[in-house]
Amino acid sequence: MAQPAAERSRLGLADIGALLAPFPGRAAATTRIAAASTLTALVAAIYGTPEAAISAYVIFFINRADRTSSIVMSVGMLVLVSIIVGLVIVLARFTLDSDLLRVACMAVMSAGLLFLTSASKLRPVGAIVAMIIGFGLDELGLVPGGEVATRALLYAWLMVAIPIGANVVVNLLIGPSPRRLAGARLAHCVRVAAQGLRYPEAGGTAVAEALRDGVQPVAGWLKLAKFEGSANTADVAALRQAMASTMAILMAADVIGRQDGARLPAAFADPIADTLDEMARMLDAGGYPVDIAVDTGVTQPDATGLSPLQQSVLAELRHAIARYAEPEAAAVAPAEAAAPVSPEPQATGKKPGGFLDADAFTNRSHIHYALKTTGAAMFCYLLYQQLNWPGIHTCFITVYLVSLGTAAESVEKLVLRLAGCLIGAALGTAAIVYVVPMLDSVGGLLALVFAGTWLSAWVAMGSPRIAYAGFQIAFAFYLCVIQGPSPGFDLTIVRDRVIGILIGNLVVYLVFTRIWPVSIAGRIESALNALVSQWQELVAAGQSEQRRQHAATALGLQGAIAQDLALARYEPARVGPGLVWIDQHRRRLGVLDAVAGPLFLLAERFPGDPAVAARLHAVRTAQPPASPAPSVPPATDADTRTRDALLAIVDKQLADSPSGPAHPPASHAQT
Repeated sequence: MAQPAAERSRLGLADIGALLAPFPGRAAATTRIAAASTLTALVAAIYGTPEAAISAYVIFFINRADRTSSIVMSVGMLVLVSIIVGLVIVLARFTLDSDLLRVACMAVMSAGLLFLTSASKLRPVGAIVAMIIGFGLDELGLVPGGEVATRALLYAWLMVAIPIGANVVVNLLIGPSPRRLAGARLAHCVRVAAQGLRYPEAGGTAVAEALRDGVQPVAGWLKLAKFEGSANTADVAALRQAMASTMAILMAADVIGRQDGARLPAAFADPIADTLDEMARMLDAGGYPVDIAVDTGVTQPDATGLSPLQQSVLAELRHAIARYAEPEAAAVAPAEAAAPVSPEPQATGKKPGGFLDADAFTNRSHIHYALKTTGAAMFCYLLYQQLNWPGIHTCFITVYLVSLGTAAESVEKLVLRLAGCLIGAALGTAAIVYVVPMLDSVGGLLALVFAGTWLSAWVAMGSPRIAYAGFQIAFAFYLCVIQGPSPGFDLTIVRDRVIGILIGNLVVYLVFTRIWPVSIAGRIESALNALVSQWQELVAAGQSEQRRQHAATALGLQGAIAQDLALARYEPARVGPGLVWIDQHRRRLGVLDAVAGPLFLLAERFPGDPAVAARLHAVRTAQPPASPAPSVPPATDADTRTRDALLAIVDKQLADSPSGPAHPPASHAQT
């Protein structure tokens, strides 16, 4: 199977083309961002608020896939910014007449907010809030009196309040409900599985992508649907079971695509695929299928003629389809608490509940991140102040927008940022030269903003491998085109702002790769251990819904590890673990990927089998089992043959795995 573009350390033109291809929901999300950013630009133009470009850019950080989380994120950010701006207004009376106190206040508040950005649920918007507060305090140095200083801080508040209001309005009007998103995502996954059954050789990559990314968000959307009232308790329970059943269908389709001996004859595969397509249409229409029966007419050959592996796959498909949206009686009550929403807690050791992470005060990387980002921002601030070059103040803003946790992310994203900056600047300059002179109203400027936002948001809504480029394209484009409440033609502003962006990116790169550099290796190690633990919990689970939920979490975590391994190659040699370590861990992940389907089928058919647990222990230690593990005797000879066939696949993969676990050198173990 071809290696997915998301897992390659370098992207070619064909890979970039694939990452820019449309997928369900991408156009709608892009349009919402473009509409909200354009509305923000309109309101900023009407009231003449400063830094309208920054306000329009905030939309990229507060918009989410569904309307509920977008609105909740927006309101929460508005409350937070209001509290902090109120605090700054109180502090302003003490710092207004002292440049030293003002800069010290900027640094202290920046460090505190960035610490929370790294160590709490403030993570999605904390850096934006720190940047806005820094901007407000900076404005204090440009005004002569207290009343004007208060006005400047209120303008800083409006920089966030305007995009928040625009985002809420747009999502109320055209934002999709989480219930609809859940049904659409399940329909897409079921349709992908149908194609994988019909064309196992061609559909393997799509099935693998659906396993990694497809089912993961559904549990969170269902909780939001219940919260906003778009789905009742019975519908949520049925769709949660549908999510678990979809996971089982995808796992069976994945085994069919990977194992030649598991592929079903067309007489079996085509009726099942037709049934899946019909189920997808029901899900797209807003319902969910119940009482589904695969056509098992006389035209089908007897299933006893199939191999044990084929029989196992066929039985899993039929069982998952027959009870697609019918929860197990024992699982209805605890379903709400048991459903995993994200692999993040297992991957990083962060506490899933509460505002602060479990390691907030024990992991030094949080305070290091806050100090590094604040230091880089203060350097940029002092740089353009000492140079008396306010046009490059975008370097100060850029630091907050592009700072990341590890050296690997900093290096890899630097390429995307620079490329995005140059593309956005080129688009903005071309617009100023060729388009803006023909505009005679604010309406024409808004149309230009909408078009530029739509193009950059299309990139930003794609894979993480290119999303940062989209963010940077939008940032540079806004800074070029939105020069005030009316069309602007000053190319000097464009030049200075682009230079500021480049300086900010360079400073962040130098700081994060040379001061307390954090290797991504530790995150990969802990995530691999968490991945094996997820499989161990899956094998021990007594209910099929729990097993399938653990499988969804494990495969989402597996995709995140693949991304991190691709990023690890970007780390400088003095920081990173080295190519040998990366290759060994990539092979270990490949073994887990290869045995995922057989392990899942074993757990479904023989829950709690010690032989399966022994294989998982071998995966953790990267060593084959020392001796055959005791097992629960299968009920029938057919069960024995099925079990032996699945264990043989697992054993073959383990035999090809690297010998012995690889650990990063001690100097690279810090995370």
